[in-house]
Amino acid sequence: MPHAIQCAVAQIAHAYVLRMRFLRYKLIDRYILLKYLKTFLAAMALIIVIVITFDVSEKLDDFLGGHAPIKEVVFDYYLNFIPGFINLYSPLFIFISVIFFTSKMAGNTEIIAILGSGISYRRLLRPFLHGSIIVAILVFFIGNFIIPISNEKLMEFDKKYLTSRKDNYFSNIHFQPKVGVQVYAESFDVENQAVYRFRCDTYDDQRNLIKRVTADNATFDSVTNQWRCYGYFVRTIDGTKEQLERHMLQNADLGVNAQDFNQKALHIETMNTFELYRYIGREQLRGSSNVIPSQIEFYQRLFNPLAIIIMTIIGVAVSSRKSRGGIGMHLAIGITLAFAFIVFMKITTVFATNGNMPPALAILFPQINFGAAAIWLVRKAPK
Repeated sequence: MPHAIQCAVAQIAHAYVLRMRFLRYKLIDRYILLKYLKTFLAAMALIIVIVITFDVSEKLDDFLGGHAPIKEVVFDYYLNFIPGFINLYSPLFIFISVIFFTSKMAGNTEIIAILGSGISYRRLLRPFLHGSIIVAILVFFIGNFIIPISNEKLMEFDKKYLTSRKDNYFSNIHFQPKVGVQVYAESFDVENQAVYRFRCDTYDDQRNLIKRVTADNATFDSVTNQWRCYGYFVRTIDGTKEQLERHMLQNADLGVNAQDFNQKALHIETMNTFELYRYIGREQLRGSSNVIPSQIEFYQRLFNPLAIIIMTIIGVAVSSRKSRGGIGMHLAIGITLAFAFIVFMKITTVFATNGNMPPALAILFPQINFGAAAIWLVRKAPK
């Protein structure tokens, strides 16, 4: 009987120890996660206030010259300015925030105490990873769905109050609206929705010309979705036979609309990710020079949030060691690594834009390399 009591007491004590260890782990998780998020939000809020202050001082004359109301400056310009800033600089400020508060924990011997209590280094990384995933998901959502809306409002504000330049005229236009069809135009007038020296060639599967439509000029009617063509010719080729139609004035469906001639592209920064994906497909079909920049923008939206997780892991590995230099030394190392990462990303982007590097690889290559560096630093970190 005493043996049974001893076993029961041992089981209760063991369960109590496990329960206390679980609660201790949860307490540490909450402690680190709250520090992670609060430090990041405080750093971002501080730098946003500083940047907006400098931006106001720089653009104040433009706001006054354009007679922009204060309400629109605040809510249409600066409120829509913030999401883009968060998306662009969040990896850098996550990195600095992690180094800042982790260095303080290491300096106060908190890291040593946590590891000395039996918690492994991998387990210590868990709340940091949870925090980085939360921020990465937030940045992914902002970058893919919030920023396009913000950019559209910023462009409207810029056009209304800051700049008066408009792209109303384009020349030497050629594109492929669909497979087997080539469209050429000498020029396009955006304001009048008029195209000049228009030609549309249609080819069969063997790339033989089977139809050519030309017009000296044509004006688009958005109500009927047809063109009012002057000097309109249709040449149809069937083997050795040709048929020619000529009309001095003719309403016709040319297979394209006025927007197809607007070389101002649709601004890719105002499209959400689904719209951008469809736009890339259309531009590839047209043989447009906008394909590579659009693909770079698309893959940046998809993969750049990974940089937050990578920078978090590197930040913890670098700053969890207690050193004589303290926070200053850790910040110096961290900022150097962060800027090296940013420069590396810019270099690979240039290679994709002006060279032959695939856009997806250009975005992922720096993250793969710094991800490998993060793993190496974690293995070498004092445990």
